[in-house]
Amino acid sequence: MTAATRCRMHGGASPQAKTAAARRQVEGQARALLAELGTPPVEDPLAALLRLGGEVLAWQKATAALVNQLDSIRYQGGSGEQLRAEVVLYERAMDRAANVLSAIARLNIDERLTAVSERQAEAVIGAVEAALAAVGITGEQAIEGRRAAARHLRVLEVAS
Repeated sequence: MTAATRCRMHGGASPQAKTAAARRQVEGQARALLAELGTPPVEDPLAALLRLGGEVLAWQKATAALVNQLDSIRYQGGSGEQLRAEVVLYERAMDRAANVLSAIARLNIDERLTAVSERQAEAVIGAVEAALAAVGITGEQAIEGRRAAARHLRVLEVAS
């Protein structure tokens, strides 16, 4: 097997080695496929998880709308009474929403993002103060410069 790490004579023929080699081979194929698709790496996993939470909730809402349009959640099929696919989709959407929202809550993502934002704000304030000091702006002019920077940052925050 191409993803094997041991020769056949030194344990490579064992069932667990074959399974691990098969897993590595599939993972390599998946990485190659993602590389071909040009999928960028996740740079901010906290924000990505929050976006995923929004998408999962939107999907759950969409499947709820499908279920609400049904006259009956069951139908008579070739092998007897069956549950409609829309109901199954809705149940899966509910489960996925619960899993993603639980992960968001468990990881305290909102608190972490707030802490990141606060550190970024502190860094920007420090840079503004250093720039004002470097060019010799002090007193009332320095205060007005800080206020202008704060107004600009608030506009950027509201826009994003």
